[in-house]
Amino acid sequence: MIEKPNLSYIHSLSGGDKTFEKKLITILKTEFPVEKKLYEKNIKSNNFIESAENVHKLKHKISILGLIKSYEIASEFENNLKESNISLKDDFDDIMQNITNYLNTL
Repeated sequence: MIEKPNLSYIHSLSGGDKTFEKKLITILKTEFPVEKKLYEKNIKSNNFIESAENVHKLKHKISILGLIKSYEIASEFENNLKESNISLKDDFDDIMQNITNYLNTL
């Protein structure tokens, strides 16, 4: 079962400050697609070290959206990429699509 992204962490960070929450969500919605596209470009070109760096950055977005299991998969995928191992690529791509779909609803 795929985890559902949520804003619980953002709500706890903000202490009820709706302006702060909106800023964080805007940053997520702005940065995530750019970082995802860069990851996709690097993975397609078999630039595994760069891809691992992209995954590392994307992991922060994953954790902010409360995706604990997805974060663990991303961490493992990041380490695997450093060894040119893409065995978790499909799982990671599913996580990226899950987040994309969610951010499009905000």
